[in-house]
Amino acid sequence: MSWEDGVRRVVPYVPGEQPKRADIIKLNTNECPYPPAPGVRRVLDEMDYGEFRLYPDPDSGVLVKALAGYYGVSEKQVFVGVGSDDVLAMAFLTFFNTGKPILFPDITYSFYDVWADLFRIPFEQIPLDEDFKIRTEDYLGRDCGGIVIANPNAPTGVALPLSEIERIVSANRDVVVIVDEAYVDFGGESALPLLKKYDNLLVVQTFSKSRAMAGMRIGYAFGREKLIGYLLDCRFSFNSYPMNRPALAAGVAALEDKAYFQEICGKIIKTRDRVEEALRELGFFFADSSTNFVFASHREVPAKEIFEMLKDKGIYARYFAKPRIDNYLRITIGTDVEMARLLEVLREYLGGRC
Repeated sequence: MSWEDGVRRVVPYVPGEQPKRADIIKLNTNECPYPPAPGVRRVLDEMDYGEFRLYPDPDSGVLVKALAGYYGVSEKQVFVGVGSDDVLAMAFLTFFNTGKPILFPDITYSFYDVWADLFRIPFEQIPLDEDFKIRTEDYLGRDCGGIVIANPNAPTGVALPLSEIERIVSANRDVVVIVDEAYVDFGGESALPLLKKYDNLLVVQTFSKSRAMAGMRIGYAFGREKLIGYLLDCRFSFNSYPMNRPALAAGVAALEDKAYFQEICGKIIKTRDRVEEALRELGFFFADSSTNFVFASHREVPAKEIFEMLKDKGIYARYFAKPRIDNYLRITIGTDVEMARLLEVLREYLGGRC
C-alpha cells in the first residue's frame, strides 16, 4: 500500500487565464473594468499596519453589520467568506449530506461539480433548453438532496424571473436551495425578498463583480437565522478567522458609497447594450445578457478561431471546450475604450463575412 492510496483525488476547477503581459485587454474573467469606490483606497491608506500582528475579528462583525444594514436584514441572517467561492463551498459542505443527488444545470458555473466531487456529493446536471434557459419544471417534484441555481446564469448570462425561482424554492421545502447571484446587479432580480417566506433558501452574492473588488475576495450570503447558524458551525470547525483586516475594512467602505456602486453598474450596463448591438451587426447571436458579459457565437466563424485571433491581438476572451458551448465566447464588458478596440479588431477580421 502506498501513501497515494489515501489521497482524495479530484479534477480541479480551472479559472480563466491570468496573463502576465501588461499590454493586453483582459475580457476573460468578468472583472470590473473600473476601480473600487474611492473610500476603499482611503481606509486602506489609513490602516495601522501594526494591527496586522493581531488576528481579525472571527465574527467579521463590522462587515456583517454593514451588510445587514445595507440589505435590511438581521445580522444573524448574514454569513461572509473569502469570496463567494468560499461561501458556496462551505454551503455545499454544510447542507448537502443526505446521499441524494443535488441538482444544477448542465451549463452553469463549473465549480459546482468540482465541489460536489470534492465533498463526495452525488449530483445530477439538468440540461438547459435550446435557448440556454432553465426549465423550472425540471426542478419541481424531484426527490433530491438540494438545488443550486446561478441567477443570472453563467456563462450564458440568462436570468430567470423571480417568480420562477420562487416556484423552485416552494416546491423543494425539504432541501436547501442555493441561489448564486454573483451577477445580479447587472440586470437580475434578487431572491432576497423570498427569505421572509422560505427557511430553506440561501442567497449568495459577491464583491468581485459589481463592487470591483475581485482581488479582495469578499463573498456573503443571506438566509434565515437557523440556516446561517448551521453554516457558521461548519465555518468555525474549518477556519476561525476567515476574513482578514483589510478585507473587512474595504468591504465596509465599498458599501458606504452607494452612489459610486450605482454609477459603475450603470456604465457597464450601457456599454454592454451598445456592444450587444454592434456584435449582432457583425454576425454574432446570443441571448440578451443580464450580466457584465456577453456569451456569443458567430454565424460563420468558429468561436475557437476568433478566440485565438483575439489572443494574438492581445485581447483575452473566455473559450470553453465543452459540449454544447464549444462554439461560444464569453466576453467580459470592459471600458468603452477597450470594447471599441475589441469591435475594431473583430470588424477587421470578419470583413465581408458578417
